[in-house]
Amino acid sequence: MEDDHCNSLSHQDSDLDLSFTSSTSIATTSARSSLTRSSLCLSFNDSTRISSVSTTTSSTQIPNINPRPHRNSDSDWSAVRAATNLSSDGRLHLHHLKLVRHVGSGNLGRVFLCRLRDSDHANFALKVVDNNLLTSKKLLQVQTEARILSSLDHPFLPTLYAHMEASHYTCFLIDYCSNGDLHSLMKKQPNYRFPIDSVRFFAAEVLVAIEYLHSIGIVYRDLKPENVLIRSDGHIMLSDFDLCFSADVVPKLDNRIIRNVTRKTHRNRFGLSGRYSRRRGETERMPEFVAEPTTAFSRACVGTHEYLAPELITGDGHGNGVDWWAFGVLIYELLYGTTPFRGSSKESTLRNITSETVRFDDENTRGMAEAKDLIEKLLVKDPLGRLGCARGATDIKRHPFFAGIKWPLIRMYRPPEVRGLTVKKSSKAHVGHVGGWPLYQKKRRSLLKGLSCILLKYKGAKR
Repeated sequence: MEDDHCNSLSHQDSDLDLSFTSSTSIATTSARSSLTRSSLCLSFNDSTRISSVSTTTSSTQIPNINPRPHRNSDSDWSAVRAATNLSSDGRLHLHHLKLVRHVGSGNLGRVFLCRLRDSDHANFALKVVDNNLLTSKKLLQVQTEARILSSLDHPFLPTLYAHMEASHYTCFLIDYCSNGDLHSLMKKQPNYRFPIDSVRFFAAEVLVAIEYLHSIGIVYRDLKPENVLIRSDGHIMLSDFDLCFSADVVPKLDNRIIRNVTRKTHRNRFGLSGRYSRRRGETERMPEFVAEPTTAFSRACVGTHEYLAPELITGDGHGNGVDWWAFGVLIYELLYGTTPFRGSSKESTLRNITSETVRFDDENTRGMAEAKDLIEKLLVKDPLGRLGCARGATDIKRHPFFAGIKWPLIRMYRPPEVRGLTVKKSSKAHVGHVGGWPLYQKKRRSLLKGLSCILLKYKGAKR
């Protein structure tokens, strides 16, 4: 009866056609599945169309259109707003979309590249979840992901453009990342390894994304290269939030004591302020914002086995520290092409995580000493001594591995030039690569030097 109703409405409303999909089992594209993940079958019948007859969101209380402030002027949002303005009820429905191709499958559903029917320049990803195929536990994960996606507002995290309920399907319209994921990109590199400056770039952006999640009380628990997607502009976007859990977080403002910072102003012959000198023995207090869910606690064993923290494996309970452990594993894998505790089987890998220490090769190229030191501090088995567990990303940002990065300008850094990464040209100004001095600083210094020469010539001519 339900199928007949859907079919009759599909002719009227020209709903989303999924007839090219089949009822075959599709495993996740990742070579390393999460412990809670298994082969997923999305049974779209060959003659069935999804109808948007029901758009109720009472189960998750997520609005149909979910505008985000930092992306409000984005061209993709403009396309969504144009479609909703033409809609009779001011909502976005599945019949406003047209599928281009199947992108991949995950823990909960399939992802399709799609476009709005009246706009070919805007690409989106449509995540389709068949609720009839999920257990009650996974249905809760769908609700968790919907709730988290609706709360995110960050350049390195997905934008939920629309949330739609159709029959027994739940659909999320989010950003499409044309460069795939970091794991696939890593496989295109020589020896499956990124140059250290590229690792610094990707790690810095992942760090900022995790910092934001922790600041709103979300523990991610599924960090791995497969879940780090790369946008068309070369910047990252974390994905898959079904394994997250929420906790209370109390933001605070700490005073960091900095020594030897008392400054004395020198003036040049033109009366302009010049360089500063420092006096020894003086200190200065600099306020630092810290928002880390240090009281987070869970006993659920979820995640990808090569990225599990020791406390998660033992089952004694875990908190925010599991994300900082996974962050250390991620940096290691990007540098060496493999995870640090990988064994011949899943059991041996888990045993290595709880008992072995991290080992490195003898490579001593520029920056490797700092990278190894950071990894060692992140892969401390006791979460109480692990870097980041007490004060989060605030402490990790100060590590020498990230020295020189201007964190407020992190979105403006130019992506690394690596094999397989196609970066769409942007009209936005960049400030160089994370491994080098920002270009705007060089231009500013050259400009000031040129102005000084002009002033000197002008003063000499008057004499």
